[in-house]
Amino acid sequence: MNPDKLNEEFLAKITDAVSNLYHFRDHYFDNHPVKEATAKITDISKELEKTLQLLDEQKEECEKFDKAKYLMLRGRALNVTSEYSPEAFEVLSRAVKFNPKLVEAWNELGECLWKKGDVHGARNCFERALKQCVNKTSLRNMSMVLRQISQEPKEKVQSIHESVVKAKEAVQMDLEDGLSWYILGNAYLNLFFVADQSPKILRQSMSAYSRAMSDPAARSNVDLHYNRAVGLKYDEAYKEALESFEKAASLDPLWPEPVKNIEKIEKYLQQTQQMVHNKGNQKARKLQNFLKSLKPHHLGPYGKDGSSSSTGKRHNMFQHIKLCQLLPGVNQGKVVLGKVVGNIVTEDEVPFSFCLVDEDESCVSVTVYNIAEGKGVIIGDSVAIPDPEVHSVDFKYKDKHYQFTNIRVNTPLRLVVNGRILSHDKHAAVRLDVTLTSQ
Repeated sequence: MNPDKLNEEFLAKITDAVSNLYHFRDHYFDNHPVKEATAKITDISKELEKTLQLLDEQKEECEKFDKAKYLMLRGRALNVTSEYSPEAFEVLSRAVKFNPKLVEAWNELGECLWKKGDVHGARNCFERALKQCVNKTSLRNMSMVLRQISQEPKEKVQSIHESVVKAKEAVQMDLEDGLSWYILGNAYLNLFFVADQSPKILRQSMSAYSRAMSDPAARSNVDLHYNRAVGLKYDEAYKEALESFEKAASLDPLWPEPVKNIEKIEKYLQQTQQMVHNKGNQKARKLQNFLKSLKPHHLGPYGKDGSSSSTGKRHNMFQHIKLCQLLPGVNQGKVVLGKVVGNIVTEDEVPFSFCLVDEDESCVSVTVYNIAEGKGVIIGDSVAIPDPEVHSVDFKYKDKHYQFTNIRVNTPLRLVVNGRILSHDKHAAVRLDVTLTSQ
């Protein structure tokens, strides 16, 4: 047989072996029950040893045929774990020196540097790969890098917008690739935190995560379930968020963050339900005094004769209704008025939450997004909310039944506090303290 043909077959053999190694990792739970999740890392390490042994056996023949590709495959195998591998860095650096046009080697070297924490080095590798050939791996890796580079706030926002663009380009190259959809979901979720915490952006993130979930390989990714759960929590889909955090916890029992988040959501729901049902735990006399102090002028520009002192605009088309008259969804053209009877303390800065009681002693929780730190309402304030967006929390989780009504407010500039629309200094500046996993 022709020596080149034979060496080509050897190279194809180890290429398949490395692909099988990644398939074993990405489809681990197709063949193993979730209860064996703690064994996954050990099992992958064993498969890696087998793959490296095969690579060693075929080294001489493969290096004669294509040394750069052989080194790339060895580096890719070593890259299969989540930890940085100095050996992977060494062989991949040699691979790109032997063949600077080898796109896969640049991508693998970039991922290796990413694990090391060298974000700028990783970006350089992905850019070098894209110069050779536009490919989905480099595009989604660039999306990740752009979200992590330290910059001034305005530049950071622009980088995250670019991150979304890169992720979209990756998705368009392969609409069935769950990993690309997952990266797009992460990009949108980051954008949610720096772009006015828009519900529309959050829904785009959730839609991308849903597409990712349809891919069996992506569905086994613990980070997908965790980040999706984060988005669901801010979408106030608490039951689904709890279930997604549970899934993440089952896939990686040694990772404490999913369980911590479950506990935080449970604590928040229990506290909110208790405060809503007990009207902020206010004593009867104090509650009555609060409600007696509610006046029509507290509706501000949404009252019959009101106008905002800050804008001078009138909103006479709004109908003042009671909290008990609210319907699920956005109550367009309606306005509610009540007293703040309690603030709901949470470990997260977002959202700001409080309890509101109206003249009929109906009580709801209110979640306000994009509010500046320390600029929330206080107990005793009169608050009017136009076009209230209502969501009924009503589900069972474990042995608890959560049931209360919540009003979501996407910007504090919609609130009227003590007869006045809140000023722009109450709106939060760009938030950059987003805690997501590496991708």
